Amino acid sequence: MVSIDIVKELRERTGISVMQCKKALEEANGNVEQALVILRKHAVKAAEKKGDRTLGAAIIQAYIHNNEVGAMVELSCETDFVAKNEDFIALAREIAMHIAASNPQSINREDLNKESYKAAQEVFEKELADKPENIKSKIMQGKLDAYTKEIVLLEQPFIKDQERSIKDLIEEATQKFGEKIAVTRFARFSARD
Repeated sequence: MVSIDIVKELRERTGISVMQCKKALEEANGNVEQALVILRKHAVKAAEKKGDRTLGAAIIQAYIHNNEVGAMVELSCETDFVAKNEDFIALAREIAMHIAASNPQSINREDLNKESYKAAQEVFEKELADKPENIKSKIMQGKLDAYTKEIVLLEQPFIKDQERSIKDLIEEATQKFGEKIAVTRFARFSARD
């Protein structure tokens, strides 16, 4: 039996329903850190189940840092009810702040500029010219994954918690709100560039 105080603590940390927190804690034998891992796994499954749903509502949120760097993001969901939720609005602001700080080039890998990706691939091929053939493909894949992790928004580690990616944040929000959530557009501006 899991104490109500531990369930309450996990609920406050995650914002996920009491029942889901209780089930995760029971599965983890009361260990909060293990329950967090279990909830993250459930978040991925929840996001996959809702992947084909239609996004019918959205909000625009902006973040400006020292009047020099700013970002705007459109975060979409299924209903106005979720779009007007304070936690949803806060998530959009966090993502806007992340975009201002990390300067992603696309939302996902599919949206990457093909020419710049190919140019990076050519640079990596030159770097690997003297490597043995049997390990070239693994090294190349590692370099390409690292490259995309730097420039693809969903793959970037969240600036406030390097253990979680932006995709993880969105999957957790999908679990919390029970709706499909997606970044549909963003823009970044800099007075320094």
